[in-house]
Amino acid sequence: MKKVDTLACMATALLAITGVLSADDGGKSANQSTSFRGSYYVNGEIHVNTYGQPEGKPLTTGHQDFKPSWSKTGDMLVFFRKVKNDPDVSKWKTAIHIIHADGTGLHQLTDGTHTDFNQTWTRDGNNTPIWNRKNPKTGGYVVMASKVGAKPGEEVPLTDKGHSTWAYTCLTDGRILVRSNPPGQGMGYYLMTPGKNVHPTFERIECELAKTGVLARVSLSSNETRVCFEFQRGFQRRVPGRALYVADFDAKSRKITNAKPFANEDGKPIWFAYPRWSKDESSIVYHAGGKLYLYKLEDGSTHKVSTDDKADYRYPHFEGAPK
Repeated sequence: MKKVDTLACMATALLAITGVLSADDGGKSANQSTSFRGSYYVNGEIHVNTYGQPEGKPLTTGHQDFKPSWSKTGDMLVFFRKVKNDPDVSKWKTAIHIIHADGTGLHQLTDGTHTDFNQTWTRDGNNTPIWNRKNPKTGGYVVMASKVGAKPGEEVPLTDKGHSTWAYTCLTDGRILVRSNPPGQGMGYYLMTPGKNVHPTFERIECELAKTGVLARVSLSSNETRVCFEFQRGFQRRVPGRALYVADFDAKSRKITNAKPFANEDGKPIWFAYPRWSKDESSIVYHAGGKLYLYKLEDGSTHKVSTDDKADYRYPHFEGAPK
């Protein structure tokens, strides 16, 4: 019963928290124009736009499309489409899709009979779309992979169904940053190297902050020396009230250090989420209370970059910068 209550709370947080944040709460100035292009969700539609400018025609319409991630090559987005609703988000049925950033070439990768979430791209030159698929028997997740142009049913698992693994972001050397509980190693954050016959290797990441709470929706900078993420203090799941952090990352020693909050440090009960790096690593974009904000690392300033306060903005990314 406790698990069901937790999932229901998560669903409520994901679906019901909208425009309750003002510019005074989250940004030092409103509707700041920028030179950055990105992809994001507005009221269930995918948009590509310059942050701070009014939206034009959406890339997708007539559906509920979520979490567009922009390929490193700069020409494609991967997102999931909700095809069957449920009050419990973890019971949604979804289909992974790819579309060109100019709105052409929409292509479905999965058949819509699974719960497929939080897709991204590899950075190893293969441009492989990966995502997390729920195992309905255990409630855990399996990391899946496919190819651009593939058909539904051609996707393959990268991890074993016997334990849960959730993929966040990818490295150029082919490793994937995950949260997992591989047999004999315990729950934690790992750099996972995919292996043959669904036998990946897991190398644990050291992070002092992770001893006091949960790192979620981790995004890796282009040069792979920094990460940004949501941080939930404590281990009882809650979505509103998380702070957003930036930290140093060492892929060789597998350490996350020098973590510092940059948004919602005081834990306002608002949905701050999905921080993502710009390609030049100067900025981080995120959503909060149904609006989009851009944080500049050089001077620590934050500006609102969504333009319609009556719309629900979520899941921003920068051009050519997969999470």
